[in-house]
Amino acid sequence: MRSVWMALAHEDIGDHHKRTALGPIWLLINYLAFAGTFVVIFGDNQSVPHFAAYVATGLFVWLYLTEVTTQSVTLFNREESFIKGTTLPLTVYILRMTMQSVIRAGYALIGCLAILLLVGTPVTVGWLWSGLALIMIVVATPAAILVLAVAGAFFPDLSFIVQNLMRIGMFITPIFWMRPDGGVRGELYRWNPFTYFLEIVRLPVINTEFPVAAFGICATIILFLWVLAALLLGGYRKKIVFML
Repeated sequence: MRSVWMALAHEDIGDHHKRTALGPIWLLINYLAFAGTFVVIFGDNQSVPHFAAYVATGLFVWLYLTEVTTQSVTLFNREESFIKGTTLPLTVYILRMTMQSVIRAGYALIGCLAILLLVGTPVTVGWLWSGLALIMIVVATPAAILVLAVAGAFFPDLSFIVQNLMRIGMFITPIFWMRPDGGVRGELYRWNPFTYFLEIVRLPVINTEFPVAAFGICATIILFLWVLAALLLGGYRKKIVFML
């Protein structure tokens, strides 16, 4: 039912900005304002080479991951009336949200590219690896949404837990700081799964390198998410309606 969830996603984006003068351009402005604030305030950070590009790419990925994570937990609760009143499969709501997130990220990506070019980041073949990394993140999105949405339907308190964790996560994820040699921050860097999703997008752009380990970890996480999502969908798709 691709035409259904794509149409619903575009309609949602349009409705959200229907009465505004700039429309969805506000999504671009929001990213530029946020990223610009980080660059201006922390721009003299000599410990991070290519700081503006480092922050722009890291923040772009982090904002996407944050939106997907926080919105997914309450997805089925938000769509309760549709789930109870229609016969649409649950995957329609999952792919609808995936499309919404991708559209919003598309506007932010324009801002991210603008910052990279503005600060003189050279365009190299490494950007192709970053493009592959973005595709991997998009591929992981429906599975992550499904897992979190099912968990949120059975455990409503999870939405508050996730919101608080993502607020803290912004500071324990290397968005505007680099990997330290050791200590607590070094362990946070190592064991934080979001770290590797930032690395596969950021390192090819900044250092023209292919982070093999990070790509391997991300591929493993994505595979795990899809296996878990398939199991949850098969086991609970007919039970979700009774939990709402």
